[in-house]
Amino acid sequence: MKTIIYLFFPAVMFIAGCTFALDQKKKSEEWMAFNQGLIKGAAEKKPAVIDFYTDWCHWCKVMDEKTFSNPEVKKFLQENFITVKVQAESTDEQHTFQGKDYNSVQLTRAFGISGFPSLAFLDSGQNVITVMPGYIEAPMFLHILKYIKGEYYKKQMSLEDFIKKNGK
Repeated sequence: MKTIIYLFFPAVMFIAGCTFALDQKKKSEEWMAFNQGLIKGAAEKKPAVIDFYTDWCHWCKVMDEKTFSNPEVKKFLQENFITVKVQAESTDEQHTFQGKDYNSVQLTRAFGISGFPSLAFLDSGQNVITVMPGYIEAPMFLHILKYIKGEYYKKQMSLEDFIKKNGK
């Protein structure tokens, strides 16, 4: 019986590890590095969503698991936005934004971010539209994405008025 357990346990751990690795690979394909995302956004003339996160941040993980994984949110992001992730505490990654070079810590400060998760939205010309701190549930995030994509902020319509007019 012990032999079966000794053979079975490593097999289960191997399968779990492979599943985790595939999930991480898939997640990294959907979200790009900062420089890569800005280049793609400029080429495709798409706005960008930048997720500033830390490895220790509980709500960053919840945002990944619940908000970004929501099928409706995921589809809308893939069709309409360039998605970028920045590990806000990294000093190893180098980024260029508006002609200046930054590591991730400096870039996070340049966006005025001090809490996590925080999302920055850039228009297709790579101008900052807004930065939103904190966890956002999927239904509200979808409203925000539609508001940004439709450029309602340029029409002097508040997000609150947009939601009242266009949705639940």
